[in-house]
Amino acid sequence: MKLNQLSDNAGARQVRKRVGRGIGSGTGKTASRGVKGQKSRSGVAIKGFEGGQMPIHMRMPKRGFTPPSQKSFVVVNTGRLQDAIDAGRVDAKDAITAESLVKAGFLRRAKDGIRLLNKGEIKAKIDIEVSGASKAAIDAVEKAGGKVSVIAVKEPAPKKAKKKAD
Repeated sequence: MKLNQLSDNAGARQVRKRVGRGIGSGTGKTASRGVKGQKSRSGVAIKGFEGGQMPIHMRMPKRGFTPPSQKSFVVVNTGRLQDAIDAGRVDAKDAITAESLVKAGFLRRAKDGIRLLNKGEIKAKIDIEVSGASKAAIDAVEKAGGKVSVIAVKEPAPKKAKKKAD
């Protein structure tokens, strides 16, 4: 076999249909777009438009509420933490904090804090500071001889109300 004899499998590449190239092509004149009107023109985007009727996405009821100042925590599992300790990325002898995990490359950023969850097994004796932890995760760390310190999350300062001009 030679390089100039290589070819794709039959049907692997589809040839582009050239529309609007004469009546003999089968897709001439209207180029398979039907006849006249908005949809036969280029640049049309009528995705959710229903002819002036109230669109379905506006007719459906909306539910729920997302608080604008909601906290976003990074989830750290005990098993993944044990893997990082075994690999030597995190030192179990030192106190483990959000800053030390980011510095070690274990996390990209700490967001509003760390939440420790019990997924996997932890064998190392660690002293860890987190913003939140599940009861099972605390029990697992304490069973291994470690300690979990839950620190308070810093609240943002309240916004000042604008004064009305009398």
